[in-house]
Amino acid sequence: MSHGLRKDYVYKIVPSPVGALKLIASNDGLAAILWENDRPGRVRLNIVGEDPNHPVLVETERQLKDYFAGRRKEFDLKLDFAGTDFQKTVWAALLKIPFGETRTYAEIARQIGAPKAVRAVGAANGRNPISIIAPCHRVLGSSGHLTGFAGGLETKAQLLTLEGARETGSRQRMLRV
Repeated sequence: MSHGLRKDYVYKIVPSPVGALKLIASNDGLAAILWENDRPGRVRLNIVGEDPNHPVLVETERQLKDYFAGRRKEFDLKLDFAGTDFQKTVWAALLKIPFGETRTYAEIARQIGAPKAVRAVGAANGRNPISIIAPCHRVLGSSGHLTGFAGGLETKAQLLTLEGARETGSRQRMLRV
């Protein structure tokens, strides 16, 4: 699925408790999970068509169903992140946040060895293409408030509630919208 240097992607739309999700994959793995209200251009991939039977998309749908049903706390999928090296570093840090826990942007910045890059971490978090799996919903503002989420703050709160999010990290935080 590739033409020269450009990689081609296929998609599948699946229902979920937080609205329809657009799953996007290449032959190298899952590349994106987009929200029905996602900002156009937030994730730029060369989508060539729909393929509801693509094995990566079928397996992603199965694991998401288990997650939403409360039967899955970790995902086991091959991921195909498309982004800058810095973004990929931030997204790799997201994958390390345990189910049901939260972190702040500052904690992520410290974790990746760039403690002054809090805003850059926030920007990379906002461009995370693989929502839910790379759990950007588990990242809060320093005050503990829910901040910027491509799926909307109500959806972020729903995901944290589903996970029974508890406070961790350097100080206690209240989950507030």
